Amino acid sequence: MLIIPAIDLKDGKCVRLRQGRMEDSTVFSDDPVEVAARWVDAGARRLHLVDLNGAFAGEPVNGEIVNAIARRFPDLPIQIGGGIRSPETIEAYLKAGVQWVIIGTKAVKEPQFVTDMCKRFPGRIIVGLDAQDGRVATDGWAEVSEVRATDLARKFANDGVAAIVYTDISRDGMMQGVNVEATVALAEASGIPVIASGGVTNMEDVVGLAEVAHRGILGAITGRAIYEGTLEVAEAQAWCDSFKRAER
Repeated sequence: MLIIPAIDLKDGKCVRLRQGRMEDSTVFSDDPVEVAARWVDAGARRLHLVDLNGAFAGEPVNGEIVNAIARRFPDLPIQIGGGIRSPETIEAYLKAGVQWVIIGTKAVKEPQFVTDMCKRFPGRIIVGLDAQDGRVATDGWAEVSEVRATDLARKFANDGVAAIVYTDISRDGMMQGVNVEATVALAEASGIPVIASGGVTNMEDVVGLAEVAHRGILGAITGRAIYEGTLEVAEAQAWCDSFKRAER
């Protein structure tokens, strides 16, 4: 299981939000590229970038920073979400060196877009499902739909989606632990590898996810915990690697 550091971009800075509220943000650095270097040095094998401004604007706003990180670390797998709602945006990010793009709001409002993009960019599309009480939220979490996350995930089962990033909004940035049960349910309902997000706070959460990783959990995104020091990237990844070896 991968431990995936999150770098959330707002107004050119690295921040963390609580439950997706733009007005409740903490600035951790004015230099996101150096933040990326910090996690690379700690042994991260993948980075999760989010253009928070882009999620609300519906188009990339912090794209240049994403491109700068990709240029600085050309061999590092990067996934980017936030404001990705057109083929042109996807193509631009992939050409810049990003490995995967995350389709969120558009996946809810126009599922066919995911199907089409998976055909056009095979293996490079991740779906981002952010849920409040099991129902999918869109537009930077500003709107909560009536669509259940598990039902929507099933629609993408045969599209060739590389993974689903599943975020429990109620846990995000709150340091309250990860929703293991809902994450596993989504993986089993869809048959698509799931990356857990929201509430990964300490080694207890990492252990809890690793123990069910065989049921479809690919990785765990962590943000506030690694910035505030309740979780160490190197330690968590080393534990996951040793746990995997022990299973064999």
